Amino acid sequence: MRAPISAVCTVALTVLATTSFAKAAEPAAFPAVLVGHALLAADSSVMPPADAPADLMVAGKFTGPGAKRVDEIGTLPGVTFLAHKDFPRKTGYSLPMKGQSVQGFSGVRSLGGGEFLVLTDNGFGSKLNSSDSALMFHRLKIDFASGKIERTATTFLTDPMKKVPFRIANEATKERYLTGADFDIESIQPVGDRYWFGEELGPFLVETDKDGKVLTVFDTLVDGKPVRSPDHPALQAPATPVAKPQNNLGRSRGFEGMAQSKDGKFLYALLEGPLWVDGAPEKVDGKEALRIIEFSIDKRAWTGRSWKYPLDMDGNAIGDFNMIDASTGLILERDNNEGDPEKACPADKPALDCFTAPAKLKRVWKIELAADGLARKIGFLDLMNIQDPKKLARQGGKDGKLSFPFVTIENVDVVDATHIVVGNDNNFPYSAGRALAKNDDNEFVLLSVPELMQAK
Repeated sequence: MRAPISAVCTVALTVLATTSFAKAAEPAAFPAVLVGHALLAADSSVMPPADAPADLMVAGKFTGPGAKRVDEIGTLPGVTFLAHKDFPRKTGYSLPMKGQSVQGFSGVRSLGGGEFLVLTDNGFGSKLNSSDSALMFHRLKIDFASGKIERTATTFLTDPMKKVPFRIANEATKERYLTGADFDIESIQPVGDRYWFGEELGPFLVETDKDGKVLTVFDTLVDGKPVRSPDHPALQAPATPVAKPQNNLGRSRGFEGMAQSKDGKFLYALLEGPLWVDGAPEKVDGKEALRIIEFSIDKRAWTGRSWKYPLDMDGNAIGDFNMIDASTGLILERDNNEGDPEKACPADKPALDCFTAPAKLKRVWKIELAADGLARKIGFLDLMNIQDPKKLARQGGKDGKLSFPFVTIENVDVVDATHIVVGNDNNFPYSAGRALAKNDDNEFVLLSVPELMQAK
């Protein structure tokens, strides 16, 4: 923001014409030092409860071309999302699979004592191919000293009371287990004995009880108007093309991150893409901006307040959002690339032994929810340049540094006054950013970041 013009400067236009105003300093990069590194194997899985539909006992049956059904386990090889069409990089795993993948962690909350709450998002990348992917969340016990992660509990989301206001994939069943064809849950907040989920397809805000049973589904409002993606169940493709679309948000651009106020009274749901207003994406100072939308838990309604978060670069995405204190928080911002830049393919020469679109921007921003309606960027951590002086990295470390070159880094939260946790979403079986031909594990890093936490 431009500094206010003093009363002296406003006296004469000649002074204004010849005065050069100092430009606001760019937000600084702060160091991140690795304290611990823990891994959960890429192919970790869990069987659904015995009362779940038989359809959920095997996942990934609709992930082939055109979402055509394939029942035989292991017949559809996983290929990274970012493979060149002529050089498909296989990840070493295949679908369909027995049970459900616990991977795809998208949203984390630190519970203290080395315990963390995480959720598995909608499954295999779209509403169309994820009807046999069960929605669930987990409690993890992470021992950063040993590098081991223990999954201590898993809770599946269900709708037995028929609170979801549209037809679900398991509509005709008694238990009504929810799937990735119903919601794409991307963020989680525990409040009392309830859980709240930020969802991407509507986008919706979903409230459940402690057992994962849906209590309420809230439509999204910004400035008093509904927000709808192309996957919102109320929308139907018109019989003929129309000039003005029904949706004002892009596909897969609903709620990705969602923070909770420190007093537990408000949720701050963050869209992954900009709202479209008058045929164009919202911008701040020429950059695409995302809305952070405030929800009152006591009033059970959107408050009408929101903030605009400007992206570093148009087309970037955010991965997670959690608060530090009453006014500041942490937001993950990333490009849509994966892989070590040192192993990049030469220009216009894609191949199997190099990354065609290597990672460039992977950051944790500290932001302030300012009074002027902007999410002010204070400073950031570069996740491609994590310091590792004690060589604690369990994989990916080199020359006293660790990079996080994953396409989707979707977990960040405060652990204590000087430490944060960061984790990736490994998109099983479609991401290979750590190695060229191996699906990424789910990795969590414990980082010491006192300078960032104290920055103003």
